Amino acid sequence: MKFWISLLVMMLFYDVVSAKEKVDMLVRHATIYPVNSSNDTASVLVIHQGKILALGNDDVCNRYAADTTLDATGQFLYPGFIDAHCHFAAQALDAYKLKLFGTTSFSQVVEKLKEYSEQNNRYWIEASGWDQNDWVVKKFPTKDKLDTLFPDRPVFLLRVDGHAALVNQKALDLSGIDIHTRIDGGEIEIRNGKLSGLLTDNALEKVRKQIPALRQEEREQYIREAQSKYFSVGLCSVVEPGIDTFIFRDLQSLYNQHILSMRVSVFLDANTANVNRFSRQESYQNEQLHLCGFKMYVDGSLGSRGALLAKPYEDRHEHYGMHLMSKDSLIAIVKAVSRSPYQLAAHAIGDAANHEVLQSYARVLSKKNQRRWRVEHAQVVDPKDLSFFRNYHILPSVQPSHAMGDMDWAKDRLGKQRMPFAYAYHDLLQTNGLLPLGTDYPVEDLNPLYTFISAVFRCNESGMPQGGFQPENRLSRLEALRGITLWPAYSVFEEKQKGSLEPGKLADFVLLDTDLLQASREQIQNAKVLSTWVSGRCVYKAN
Repeated sequence: MKFWISLLVMMLFYDVVSAKEKVDMLVRHATIYPVNSSNDTASVLVIHQGKILALGNDDVCNRYAADTTLDATGQFLYPGFIDAHCHFAAQALDAYKLKLFGTTSFSQVVEKLKEYSEQNNRYWIEASGWDQNDWVVKKFPTKDKLDTLFPDRPVFLLRVDGHAALVNQKALDLSGIDIHTRIDGGEIEIRNGKLSGLLTDNALEKVRKQIPALRQEEREQYIREAQSKYFSVGLCSVVEPGIDTFIFRDLQSLYNQHILSMRVSVFLDANTANVNRFSRQESYQNEQLHLCGFKMYVDGSLGSRGALLAKPYEDRHEHYGMHLMSKDSLIAIVKAVSRSPYQLAAHAIGDAANHEVLQSYARVLSKKNQRRWRVEHAQVVDPKDLSFFRNYHILPSVQPSHAMGDMDWAKDRLGKQRMPFAYAYHDLLQTNGLLPLGTDYPVEDLNPLYTFISAVFRCNESGMPQGGFQPENRLSRLEALRGITLWPAYSVFEEKQKGSLEPGKLADFVLLDTDLLQASREQIQNAKVLSTWVSGRCVYKAN
């Protein structure tokens, strides 16, 4: 009798199990923030064929039988983070160069260069990441020491913002630059009647053209090796604004070989040839690589005094910054892209540059359009120009950690009157009700949690300044979370595929040990990414 009862129980159990829908994976016992319209939470995530099938609470588990179950043990699960503006592939190609981030003096830079030059047999000595604002003596250096140390090898030292460089005489000679050379949209600094070696913006290109290009296999290797760092901080997707067609082809090749898992949305360098060529081709978009449009550079950076201002710099009278392209060229690109199906993004930092971009966009866009054209950085915006964002649905794409990096010296550049209009993220958020957030990596730290902290607390890693830098422009925690998930997806027409955890969307998510909506700044700063998942597949797991 017992045998038959046991058999009956087994049969009933089998019927119940077989009645359940079979899926690839269940995530249980998590605190899930889906970042959906209702701002609710869940504890169970159901994944099948790389996408989210359902989410809810324990009762959801009764409907599914999974091949794999992940017990999150109460940890916190978010949509995979998205960086709305960083340089994934472009930065990867700098892997062989000397990194000067965090140096405290030019003397320290020189010592690093001496050691690097002995270990590196490339003819050109290349480095990046220095920032004179971090040095005790906050002045731009000159090439004199470089000329003494490296008379026969060209040296190219790119500033942290990518808009200035220090080069030695050998590099100048190879580039054909002398005291009589003039470059539109760039500056070749002359001190005491001699070349100082400092170049800004378009002047850099005259030197860059002399540096031998990497081979395709080298480029692909560096890009392939880069993605692990992004996964380790919870990033599943990035938007890369401004790459050349060679890098785009490299990305296509790597994805075709199933080598990359990082999702990349790219904007090609905006020039007439690119716009005409790609506008005639079928648009390129799949779940991994998306060609969104084109990016133009209108001005330089504030740190190197290249940002285009409406009134002179406070610390350099009669200097307004740099036009990196003529107004005629700007209008020509705007008109050409308006006739294509693509987006347009513009690097604009100074208030004059932002005004020019917004006005040019308004000339070709209809009001309340859905083109989702972007302004990258939007660092200093005259309040009178904010209406352009709202009326023409133009998206400001900003990097909150820039405010933390610049706050000690920005007032020196802008003066007291202009400062309230700088890094005004809350004001920009109000224009469209959304604000995609990025890092501009490698200019700032890649970690999206630092972006979150900068946006919410408006302070640096040391908690300074107390009370926050211009705290009236901080974002709420939920706004900042949307800024590193859903809003970047929206900014490139991908909100139906990712950015929130909802049925039908890609199963991209990150598991943290910290509640971003409740934890203190210190706890968030020390938060640990436990694992990162792309299409329901683990691409990173903490040790």
